[in-house]
Amino acid sequence: MSVQFRYLLSTIVFAVLCLGLSGVAVAQQSPPVEQVPTDKSATPPQNNAENPPRSNGVPAGESSSKQTQINIAPPANDAKSHPGADLDDDGAALPYDPMKAMKDVEVGDFYYKQDNYKAAISRYREALQYQPHYAEATFHLAEALAKTHDIAGATENYEAYLKLLPDGPHAKKAQKALEKLKKEEAKK
Repeated sequence: MSVQFRYLLSTIVFAVLCLGLSGVAVAQQSPPVEQVPTDKSATPPQNNAENPPRSNGVPAGESSSKQTQINIAPPANDAKSHPGADLDDDGAALPYDPMKAMKDVEVGDFYYKQDNYKAAISRYREALQYQPHYAEATFHLAEALAKTHDIAGATENYEAYLKLLPDGPHAKKAQKALEKLKKEEAKK
């Protein structure tokens, strides 16, 4: 046999012996497992009936949850009762998801930098659906609308931003843009 083969064989034998002996040593050192006596009186008695009797009058084999179904539709005239609430056309509450709104603004900013203002506007509006009073999305929407020469939409959103954050980080820029848009409106 070659020297390399002998070395390999001796290494394998040594590893097997070490693993085998360590397993025996561990088994000898661990304390014996105690047998816990089982108390037959602690187990509940077995009912041999297939369906237990019901006290609510529902026949066996039918679900009782049909009696407790909850109607999750919005109440009638809910939009009239809460005029300031964020409700869709059907009167249901709009979905609130700030993380999706942030992601929509991020994607909208990407489109804005690419001069794809239609796509940016779409993303900013979607962000406002997920978080209606999101000042950052409102400001960015106003900026994109101004780039597409939608003076009325830009003015509305700049004013909405200033209403949300009168001293916000974009307040001065929004004020200047509003003044500029009003001058453009007066020229027409």
